[in-house]
Amino acid sequence: MTSFRPETRTIACRDRIMDFKQGPKIMGILNTTPDSFHDGGAFEQKEDHPAETPNPTDRTPNRLNLTSGCLDLTSGRLNLTSGCLNLTSGCLNLTSGCLNLTSGCLNLTSGCLNLNTALDHALTMLGEGADIIDIGGESSRPGAIPVNTEEETQRTAPLIAMLRQHTDAIISIDTCKAEVAEAALLAGADIVNDISGFTFDFNMAEVCARHKAPVILMHTPSKPESMQWSTGTPTGEGDIVETVINFLQQAIERAELAGVTGIIIDPGFGFGKSVEENFTLLRRLKEFRRTGRPILAGVSRKSFLGNAIQKEGKSAPPTTERLNATITAETLAILNGADIIRTHSVKAAAECRLVIQAMQRQF
Repeated sequence: MTSFRPETRTIACRDRIMDFKQGPKIMGILNTTPDSFHDGGAFEQKEDHPAETPNPTDRTPNRLNLTSGCLDLTSGRLNLTSGCLNLTSGCLNLTSGCLNLTSGCLNLTSGCLNLNTALDHALTMLGEGADIIDIGGESSRPGAIPVNTEEETQRTAPLIAMLRQHTDAIISIDTCKAEVAEAALLAGADIVNDISGFTFDFNMAEVCARHKAPVILMHTPSKPESMQWSTGTPTGEGDIVETVINFLQQAIERAELAGVTGIIIDPGFGFGKSVEENFTLLRRLKEFRRTGRPILAGVSRKSFLGNAIQKEGKSAPPTTERLNATITAETLAILNGADIIRTHSVKAAAECRLVIQAMQRQF
């Protein structure tokens, strides 16, 4: 298989194009999960959540058109036809047939998602240089508690629909559930980012193919709830690079067999890998060009970076204090062949990209 050359490749993202001719792309992370406070502070726990008053500057549009109909936000309510979101496999019933969007606040079973705060964070990242916004509604950190399909859809689809009204940038849905992906694609998402490489939900490939959506296929050896942090994960006996490449080759074959054409790969930094294995993947990232696919690197704030900068006798720095380590790792990732950087710190990553490109222009 020939090596992937980003300068000569574009990927069709439904109605948009991801063009690598201008260099690596920056993907900004926007999580709408209870433990994502450092990703923008968009989610508030339901306990003791204060009542909200109408906001005259609320940018929630009254109507968001979808392929299959529309989401009616009149009077601050998200009304779905017949009280359900119709999917190929049936329908996803929503409690009371509506989502409360009073003052741009989405009331969920587990808490309240402030859509305006989330939207502001997304637009800020785009202004800082993000080419893609990756929206997720379920935490994939080690030990994370799984979220049901209805809750994850409620956390993501309305936000995607809102963001689509404000930008023509590429929007990615970070999910491993086919029903969540379909709802997101109907709401305006362009790419599906599946951490399981199509192994958690075997309907995912068909949904992506039917919607002509490109995919990001990541390697993970297990589900997040059963994983350990990198510092608690033992190093395996085999070659981690070969193990991950073999997994991704199989994932690519599954995607192609289903009719998916646009495929990006992700080695899955931090997912079921030891500190040593993560650094091995980072050092040998160029070897993933054997797949002939663009490479995404998601190293932002990962525990193996925290371990690397941990001072003797001290605890590892929290995620909010890993910016310098993250920039260093993202620089190495680009120099070692990454075509997309998935990051919490968009401005820093975008400036990192500019410095690398300035250096490369000298040769």
